[in-house]
Amino acid sequence: MHRPEPVSFTVHSMPPPDADAGRRTRHGRLKMLLVLAVCAAPVVASYFTYFVIRPQGRTNYSELIDPQRPIARLPLRDLQDRPVIAESLKGQWLLVVVGGGACSARCESYLFLQRQLRETLGREKDRVDKVWLVTDDAAIRPEVLQAVTPGSAETILRVPRADLARWLVPGEGRDLEDHLYLVDPMGNWMMRTPVDPQPAKFKSDMEKLLRASASWDEPGR
Repeated sequence: MHRPEPVSFTVHSMPPPDADAGRRTRHGRLKMLLVLAVCAAPVVASYFTYFVIRPQGRTNYSELIDPQRPIARLPLRDLQDRPVIAESLKGQWLLVVVGGGACSARCESYLFLQRQLRETLGREKDRVDKVWLVTDDAAIRPEVLQAVTPGSAETILRVPRADLARWLVPGEGRDLEDHLYLVDPMGNWMMRTPVDPQPAKFKSDMEKLLRASASWDEPGR
């Protein structure tokens, strides 16, 4: 009688982990980091040149803020009381005036200086936006509003004074309204003028910064 042969089983081992996959993942990550570094290089280089490699004899009229202060999550509102996201201001250099709605004599003079400074920048003026941060709920006088809106419109936003003071800081013994403030396109407050600044000297500071950032900053957001 023919006996059935026993059934045999063949055990196949699992394929070894794909070591190449891990290497490819690491390589991809390195590539991504390299791309990011290349994109950031012009920004880093221009700021390094301006803030670190300071040629002997060069002086700044305005005070550089070190470290720079990134724009805070300010509770901004426009004149129609609609909320405005603070980060929406990024992408342009900002020349900032601070003042109440009633706008004191200094506030008026700063708004005039702000407009004149921007106009004198020539073809570079389109890289700079004018911003007036109003720190109270007082109505803005019609004549002041009319004076700041012709030509390139002023961005007028209301913000509680206490909230603004967590971002912009005046000089010792001074008030927020005593200075003009310069904010870079990445939203960093990085310069504060002296009280009642001399236009030509402050313009020189602005021109240096615009030249230093020309390789990566373009007009418009």
